[in-house]
Amino acid sequence: MAASRFVRSVWTSFIEAGGLEGKLLQNLQITSVEPGRVRFKLDIEKHHTNRLGMLHGGTIATLVDLGGSLAIASRGFHATGVSTDLSVTYINSGGTVGQTVRAETICEKYGKSMAFTSITFHNEADELVARGSHTKYIRGAWNDPRNIVEEVSK
Repeated sequence: MAASRFVRSVWTSFIEAGGLEGKLLQNLQITSVEPGRVRFKLDIEKHHTNRLGMLHGGTIATLVDLGGSLAIASRGFHATGVSTDLSVTYINSGGTVGQTVRAETICEKYGKSMAFTSITFHNEADELVARGSHTKYIRGAWNDPRNIVEEVSK
């Protein structure tokens, strides 16, 4: 199974679980996948914004969390671990309703216990909106029978 198809299946499992991601980010579109790297975009809707009508920092933080998970999935992990650290630096406005924010997330390193990811966001003017990092504990994720780590690493 290609990394792209696998990551899309992991994203579908997030939506089907009925949690925050499925409610807040249902219109997220994965635009490209390669082992260790995922790009996606989100068309900004009213529920993604703050009281000033701009993309909410909490939406971006949720995207950092999800993006880290998808980057780990691109390495072949179906279970993507649990968060140990998440950081966001906000730089510019992400946009308003009707605009699109784009993201690129990278799984920089993973081992037996930990995975380290980073993410950048750009608005429609191609300005850097935010950057984030996400660290996850993945020891238990290695045991998921749905993993394709060996297949993706080839």
